[in-house]
Amino acid sequence: GFYFHAQHRRYGGDLQGVLDKLDYLKELGITAIYFNPLFESPSLHKYDAASFHHIDDNFGPDPSGDKTIADQEDPADPATWKWTSADRLFLKMIKEAHQRGIRIVIDGVFNHVGLNFWAFRNVIKHQESSLYKDWFTIHRWDDPSTSENEFDYEGWAGVKELPEIREENNGLVEPFARHVFHVVKRWMDPNGDGDPSVGIDGWRLDVAEKVGVPFWRKFRQWVKGVNPEAYLVGEVWWEDWRADKIFNAAPWLQGDVFDAVMNYRWAKEAFLFFAAREKGITSAEFSRRIGSLLSDYPAEVNLVLLNLYSSHDTDRFSSHILNADLSYDHRVGLSDNRGYKAEKPGEDELDTKRLMILFQMTFPGAPTVYYGSESGMWGGDDPDCRKPMLWDDMQFAPESNHPFGKARRVDENRFDREMYEFYRTTIGLRRSNPELSLGTLRMIPTGSPDVVAFERSLGQWTSTVVLNKASSPREVVISRKGGFERWRTLFGKNPERRGSDLIFSLSPRNGSVIRTEVGP
Repeated sequence: GFYFHAQHRRYGGDLQGVLDKLDYLKELGITAIYFNPLFESPSLHKYDAASFHHIDDNFGPDPSGDKTIADQEDPADPATWKWTSADRLFLKMIKEAHQRGIRIVIDGVFNHVGLNFWAFRNVIKHQESSLYKDWFTIHRWDDPSTSENEFDYEGWAGVKELPEIREENNGLVEPFARHVFHVVKRWMDPNGDGDPSVGIDGWRLDVAEKVGVPFWRKFRQWVKGVNPEAYLVGEVWWEDWRADKIFNAAPWLQGDVFDAVMNYRWAKEAFLFFAAREKGITSAEFSRRIGSLLSDYPAEVNLVLLNLYSSHDTDRFSSHILNADLSYDHRVGLSDNRGYKAEKPGEDELDTKRLMILFQMTFPGAPTVYYGSESGMWGGDDPDCRKPMLWDDMQFAPESNHPFGKARRVDENRFDREMYEFYRTTIGLRRSNPELSLGTLRMIPTGSPDVVAFERSLGQWTSTVVLNKASSPREVVISRKGGFERWRTLFGKNPERRGSDLIFSLSPRNGSVIRTEVGP
């Protein structure tokens, strides 16, 4: 089947490619890159680590040479760890990114490892005599007197390809935790001089709810001890996927665990308001739900939550708009839903996408762009969301086949310059007006079920955002009873001023942002 073979494909992306495109990211306005796992691993997704102390040799310039270097080490002894060519290229990329004002966050997958992980291979080989047997939950050892292999162990979510690290009362078992501590120091302070400026700037922690909070408290102490400004973001997602219930992440956001979480709760509500049709909600209900979400977390946390619409674990942003009445992250790809609309989204969907981008770039949080959202990529859930990047300096074949042989139209693959410029403009809008990053939030009733409005205020400046999701024009009145002296339009049409009121005439699937300065 297609989806079996697609998971085994490789397209040749490497760290040099990232280096070559750093100026592209800077021009777009990007200030941080979150990488999916980069560590040594045999898979394309790399959530099945073979080691944590080396960058995958295929991402560097000399894979065979890097293997020779790694073979000279004792992976259990950090004193023997060396730097491969891939490692050094990664450190060069960090330096080049920092010179452009771009921070680097990498994926820490510490709940489980891969079958090739050095310690697990030792357990397979030596069984009960292995020094690392207590790192894993072993259900049964192999009996050498039989022809069968009785060896059995706990895999993450029952997946045997991902051996799970054992936990005790204080989190992951102490010997493994010590190993992770050395991994943290290696990538955050590579030359060990106490200056973290040449290391990574943060960690995204995979399936964080599967690891006990006591371990993450220790992890935070290690990280902040190296770099107090480092960003820690946890993947705390489904409390009950079947019941469509996402975790309230408050227990992880009380100041002693993570700085932020991947804000899938926010994304789910945004799709329901801006994109859903039969399952859509009104602006009043959307404001209520968003307000409830924000009230669950401290105010300073809301400013740094990782606000994303799509990721490697969901269908792509524009494709979910095309399929918006499907529940978020539920049967959102052809591999488990033959009725999923896999074609290229049309102009109506792209208009909605632009409106949602404007919302993302003006709302509290750290707006995050999944690669290719800005260049016009579409696709269903994994692996269709992980296609090679559409670049503006390359030509691509059209998409003309269906994974299950169904008839389909031919869709052109090309870099979407208009979408790129929209991202660049709205990112610039956010960066040029500090209240859109740091300001307080006040939701504003609009009287229209299709129009949501809010204010972001910082000092004497207030930006007012008004967004119309409807397919027809809407007019709303926003009263400014406190008065204002000066205002200007940052985005969209100029509103009309009538005394202390502003009348916004909004085009279909469009919005307006104005900035006012309050007088003394």
